[in-house]
Amino acid sequence: MKAWQRWLVVGLGLVVLLALPSGLGALPAADTNVSAVDLLEQVRDSGDVPFSGYAESVGGLQLPVTRDFTDLVDLLGERSRMRVWWRSAEDWRVDTLSATGETDLFHRAGATLRWEYEDDRATLSSDPDVRLPRTADLLPPELGRRLLSEATGDEVTRVPPIRVAGRDAPGLRLQPADPRTTVDRVDVWVDPDSGLPLRVQVYGGGSDTAALTTTFLELTVAEPSHADTSFTSPPGALFRFEDVVDVAAAADEFAPAATPDRLAGLDRRDDGVTVGAVGTYGRGVTLLGAAPVWDRISRPLRDQLEGTPGALIDDDGVYVSVGPLGLLLTPGSRNQRSWLVTGTVDRQTLAAAAAELVQIPVADG
Repeated sequence: MKAWQRWLVVGLGLVVLLALPSGLGALPAADTNVSAVDLLEQVRDSGDVPFSGYAESVGGLQLPVTRDFTDLVDLLGERSRMRVWWRSAEDWRVDTLSATGETDLFHRAGATLRWEYEDDRATLSSDPDVRLPRTADLLPPELGRRLLSEATGDEVTRVPPIRVAGRDAPGLRLQPADPRTTVDRVDVWVDPDSGLPLRVQVYGGGSDTAALTTTFLELTVAEPSHADTSFTSPPGALFRFEDVVDVAAAADEFAPAATPDRLAGLDRRDDGVTVGAVGTYGRGVTLLGAAPVWDRISRPLRDQLEGTPGALIDDDGVYVSVGPLGLLLTPGSRNQRSWLVTGTVDRQTLAAAAAELVQIPVADG
């Protein structure tokens, strides 16, 4: 897994509710005799496939987080309508459409430009090692490949095909073998010609309702033009540059702490980046993330977590589970920063991680 994939646990996770058009997949779909292992390899080999289209995800969840995570709450709390032009992983554009306008992301050569139509404002930033989720992460090919990237052959089976974006899509199911994970299964339906994931569903343990679904409604498998992914600033638009794109990147860069190489029995993920204050651990969909949280964020975040229905408060801190995602915020003080531990692992694993982290000295800052 590469550095840009670390959003899954660092960014508090993606947990949304299924609310797609009722006619989706209503037509019968033709199946193929491709094996689960071969279909898995097709998905993994689809990273260089260019495409364009329209995809939707729907968030029906208000996460118990502070204003520092406003964009994340908006992303998961509303319907996301995404128009995409994808030339490569280093050259793409994703427009998020709304009733009043749109917000566009243009990515090229390690930098991302955000164009906010209503505010007539463009913001350019380099991509950090750690960041919160953005709309492009919800695209079925991006999410599907991430979730399947470390699956083993004995963890995948075939499921019946469905129709997605006018295509017959054979299905693949991942059932993780690690008993510590809170993800019960991941279902991915795949374009058999290109290997692109077309629809992705994630289920938490003990639930028959998908915690996350994203799907294409339209898809063209062909390279978009260079003009499709290029940004031209309108006259009079406000243009600015930001070094730190969000609170996750700030924590990793500026927090005076370093996470360990192993946490709660899980090895640090080898993302090829410098070890920072934010650490990610585990394999596949058994993922754990940890970050020190400074006081101005920990106080309001703690208040909101404690007020969340079902919150558990004990000596470890305050624990909240949202679908397959668990969050644990440790106690803090003037001399000891809080730690936010989150991931798709059970509460016992989060508590074990927290117990190790609070022993790490964190200087005042």
